[in-house]
Amino acid sequence: MKYIKNFLFLVLIISGCRTIPLPGGEEEWQQPAFYEFVKHLTEESPGFKIPPRSGFKDYVPDSAGNRAIIHFNDYFAARAYRENDIPLLYHAAEKVFDGQFNGRKLVLYCLGQPVEELVPNLYREDLDTDKSRLTKIKEDRALQAVRNISRPYAISNGLYDKNIALWHSHGWYYSFDSKRWEWQRPRLFQTVEDLIPMSITVPFLIPMLENAGANVYVPRERDLQTNEVVVDNDGQTESFIGEYREIAASPEIRWQEAGSGFAIGDVPYEANFNPFESGSAREIRTDKEGTARAEWIPDIPEDGFYAVYISWSANEKNISDALYTVYHEGGKTEFEINQQIGGGTWIYLGTFKFRKGKHQTGDVTLSNKSNSEGFISADAVRFGGGMGIIKRNGETSGRPKFVEGARYYLQYAGMPDTLVYNLGDNDNDYTDDYRSRGEYVNYLKGAPFGPNVKRDAAGLKIPVDLSMSFHTDAGISHNDTTIGTLAIYSLPDADTMNVFPDGISRMACRDLTDIIQTQIVDDIRGLYDPAWNRRGLRNADYSEAFRPNVPAILLELLSHQNFLDMKFMLDPRFKFDVGRAIYKGMLKFLSVQHNFEYAVQPLPVDHFSAEITGKNQVTLKWKPVDDILEKTASAQKYVVYTRKGDKDFDNGVLTDKNIFIINDIPSGEVFSYKVTAVNNGGESFPSEILSVFISEEEDSKNVLIVNGFDRIAPPQALEDKNIAGFFNNLDNGVPYKYDLGFTGEQFGMMKHSGFISNDSPGFGESKADMETKIIAGNTFDFTYIHGKSFAEAGVSFSSCSDESFESGDINSGKYFLLDMIYGEEKKTHWPKPEGDSARGIQFAIYSPEMMERLEDYLLGGGNLFISGSYIGSDSYPVSKQDTTAIKFVVTKLKFRPAARYASSTGMARFNADSPILAGKDILFNTEFSNSLYRVEAPGAIDGIYGGNSFMRYSDNEFSAGSIYKDKWGVAALSFPFETIVSEKQRNELCKALLEYFQK
Repeated sequence: MKYIKNFLFLVLIISGCRTIPLPGGEEEWQQPAFYEFVKHLTEESPGFKIPPRSGFKDYVPDSAGNRAIIHFNDYFAARAYRENDIPLLYHAAEKVFDGQFNGRKLVLYCLGQPVEELVPNLYREDLDTDKSRLTKIKEDRALQAVRNISRPYAISNGLYDKNIALWHSHGWYYSFDSKRWEWQRPRLFQTVEDLIPMSITVPFLIPMLENAGANVYVPRERDLQTNEVVVDNDGQTESFIGEYREIAASPEIRWQEAGSGFAIGDVPYEANFNPFESGSAREIRTDKEGTARAEWIPDIPEDGFYAVYISWSANEKNISDALYTVYHEGGKTEFEINQQIGGGTWIYLGTFKFRKGKHQTGDVTLSNKSNSEGFISADAVRFGGGMGIIKRNGETSGRPKFVEGARYYLQYAGMPDTLVYNLGDNDNDYTDDYRSRGEYVNYLKGAPFGPNVKRDAAGLKIPVDLSMSFHTDAGISHNDTTIGTLAIYSLPDADTMNVFPDGISRMACRDLTDIIQTQIVDDIRGLYDPAWNRRGLRNADYSEAFRPNVPAILLELLSHQNFLDMKFMLDPRFKFDVGRAIYKGMLKFLSVQHNFEYAVQPLPVDHFSAEITGKNQVTLKWKPVDDILEKTASAQKYVVYTRKGDKDFDNGVLTDKNIFIINDIPSGEVFSYKVTAVNNGGESFPSEILSVFISEEEDSKNVLIVNGFDRIAPPQALEDKNIAGFFNNLDNGVPYKYDLGFTGEQFGMMKHSGFISNDSPGFGESKADMETKIIAGNTFDFTYIHGKSFAEAGVSFSSCSDESFESGDINSGKYFLLDMIYGEEKKTHWPKPEGDSARGIQFAIYSPEMMERLEDYLLGGGNLFISGSYIGSDSYPVSKQDTTAIKFVVTKLKFRPAARYASSTGMARFNADSPILAGKDILFNTEFSNSLYRVEAPGAIDGIYGGNSFMRYSDNEFSAGSIYKDKWGVAALSFPFETIVSEKQRNELCKALLEYFQK
C-alpha cells in the first residue's frame, strides 16, 4: 500500500538525519519504491534496461538547498546513460515520490553526484560540459619523444602529440608455487588469453594509433622477431654484436661521458638487476653544421624485419629535436627525438627490414646537427625483440620476449624495481605482473603522477594521456548469445581519492570507458551481431584500473571460454574492426579532453591496379573506400610506396589524386607498390601489394597477374548438441599477414567437459605444440612471387586486384596470358549469420562480374592460368537454382570439381603424358610455417570438354590440375602456385606454361 511508503518517508524527513537508508536493506530489488520506479520508467520507455542489482541506496534531505536527494546504489551506474535518459529518470522518480518531500526539489544522485554527470562530455549537447574532468592543457607540455619526419603528410585532427599506454593482458610467467614457467590462463580454443589481446593490439590497434600520430608505450615486448642485436657504447658480448662509433669533424669536437646508461651486463639477469644503471651514456654539444655523429652498426643474424629501439640519457640541457636516421632495406627514415624526456629506457622507433650481416646500409645514426643549442645523448640501440633473458629461480623462460609477462620486460627496460615491477617480496611474479603495468604508466609520466608508492618520483616525464588494459574474461553462455563486452574503471585511485594528482576528476575514467565500450558494441552490432551483449560499465578496484594516474580503462572484450565469442575472436576481420573501434574511442575521448575536432583515418583503398602503360612507364590506379560507420573517415590524399626487388618499401610519396604515373622505370627489375589513404586524422592500412616487371626483351609477351586472393577468415567451426570446436584440417582459416596467438589445435570438443585447472580446462582444451610460433597468413604480396617467375622467363607483367578486373577498368584483351591468383579464396560467411546482412558473403571466386570478364577474355582467344585450393569446390551452387558458376567452370575453364581435401602431403607429379614437365615431381606447403601459409585442403579437379588432367597428387592419384588448348587456353592448378616450396620448380612450371600457350 502506498500509504505505508509515504509514512516511512515522512518519518525520514522529520528525523532531519543527513543520510537515511531507504526501506529494503541490502536487497535493493525488493524495495517497493524502486519496483515502482522501474515500472514507471519502462512504461514510458519500454526498451529501457535497468542494470542488475540496481536500487535506491538512501535519501539525503538538503535543507539549505531545499532539495530532496535520492541516491541510487553504485550498480545503477553500470548503464551507459545519455542526455535523453535523464528526463526519463526524473519523470519516473517524480511519479514515485510525488508530494512526499514538502516542496523540496527532487534530485537524483549516483556515484556521489547528479545522475546527469553519468553522461560523458562527448555525448552532451544541452547539458553543460563538466570541465572538472577535462585535461588541463599546458602550454609547456613536452613534445612527443618520437616524431617521424620522413612521413610525407601532416596530422592535424588525429593523435599527433598524444601519448597512449596500453598492454595486452597477461603473459608467460614464473610460478614459485608450481616451480615452473607457465601461462596465467588456460589454453582454450587454440589460443590463450595471455596472447589473445596481443593478436589485436600488435597487428591492428597499435599501428592504427601510430598511423593517427600517437606515440604508443607498451610494457610488454611488441616485436615478434626472436633474434636480437644490441649495439652499445659500453661494448658488446658474444650474443649482442655490432659496432658503436663516434665521429667528429675535428679533435676539438669531443664526445664525453653523460652519466649512467645501458650496458648489457651478465645475461641472463638476476632479480632486480637494472641494465640501464650498469653502464654509461655519451653526449656532445649541438651545432648547425652537424660536425659529429654516433653510429650503431648491428651484425644482423638473418634477413628479416626488426624493431628498432633507441635509448639516451634524458636531461633538460638536451635538445628536443635530436636527429636519428635509420638506414634499412627501404632506404632511410628520419626521426626527431625529444631527449629532454624518456631517457633511460627502450624507446620504439619502428620496424624495418635489414639484411643479414654488418652493413653501412643497415644501421642507425645520431647527428649533432640542430638549430637548438644544447646537447644530444647517445646510448644503446636495440634491433629485434629476442628471447627472454630474465632468470627466475635459476632459469629463464626459454621463450621469445613477446610472450613473457610485463614484469620481465620492465626489468629489461630499466624500470626501477620497487617502484614498478617488484612491489612485494620478489616471490610472487603473478601479482607483480598485474601491478607493474599500471605503475609503468605512472613512471612514464612522473611527478606528481608517479608510481603510487612514490608519486614525486621524477619518472620519464612523458605526458601520457590515457591507458588501456586489454583482456578477455571467462564465462559460458548456454544459448546462442555472446558473453560480450565488459568495461571497468575505478573512481577511487590507489589512495582512495576520486581525483588525479592534479585535481582533475577521475570521472574522466568513466567517460573513457563508456566511449570505448560504446564504440566497440555499436560497431560489432552494426557489422557482425545485432545481439552482441553489452555487459555494462563497472566501477571496481581492479589494479589496472585504479593504479594508473591517468584516465584508464580495463577492457574485457569477450569471453575466451565461450565458443560463440571465440568464433568472433578467431576471425581476423573481427580483430581489425575491434581494433579500429578501440582506436576511434580513444580518439573521440581525447578530442574532448584536448578540445580539437577529430577525423578518423580512412579505410584501405581497393580497385588497385599497376599497369605498364608505355615505354618504361607504369600507371597506378585505385579507389577510396567509404566507411559506413564513420563519416569523418573520408580519404583526402594518398601515399604511394615503392619497393625495388626484395628490399623494403620506401617512405612514400604523397599525391592528391587516385592515379599515379611513374616514368623511367628501369627494365629488368621487379618493382612493387602499395597505396594508403590519408586525411587530417592519419593514414589508413595499406592496400594489397602489386608488382610490375618490364622485360629487357623487346618482343616480350605481356602478362597480367590478377590477385583474387584477399580472403582473411577464421578456422572452420562446427557445433551440435554435445560437441563444438574448431577443425583446422577442414579449413585452417587465413590470418591477416600472420597469426601470433595460435597455441595448437583444439582437442577438447565435449561441451559438458568441465574446468578442473589451467592444465585441464575441459571444453575448448587445445594443444601447445605451436605456441610461440608465428603462423604465416595472407601477406597480400603474392603478385610478387608469381611475378618473379615470369620475370625469370623474361616476360613483362602488370598486376591488378580482382575488384579492378571485375569492374572492367582493365583492358584484358591486350595481354597474352592472365594469371589468376586464388590462394585460399572461397565463399566465407560472417561468424554469426546475422552479420552477412551487413556486408554479405565475402570472397567468392566466381562472382557474376568475374565470370563475365573471364568469358569475354577467353572467347577472344586468350590464355588463362588459374590456381587455388578451392577453384573447383567454390563453383558449387549456394542454392540448387544457382548453377551459373559450375556451368562456367565446366564449359569455359574445362574442368569440374572432383574432390575436397585431396592431399595432405603436398606431393604431386606431372603425368607421364603431360604436355609440360612430364614425370616431374612438385611439392607445395601443407605445414604451419612462419614464411608461407598452409594449404590444408587442396582440391581435386578433372579435365572435361577437352580439358585433360596433367598432374596428380601422390597420396591418392587424384587429379591436381587440368590443361586445355584450342580456341583459348586454360591451365588450372587445384593448389596455390605460390605455395610451391621451391622457387626453381615455380620458375620451371611458369616457363613451361608460357611455351605451351605459345604453340
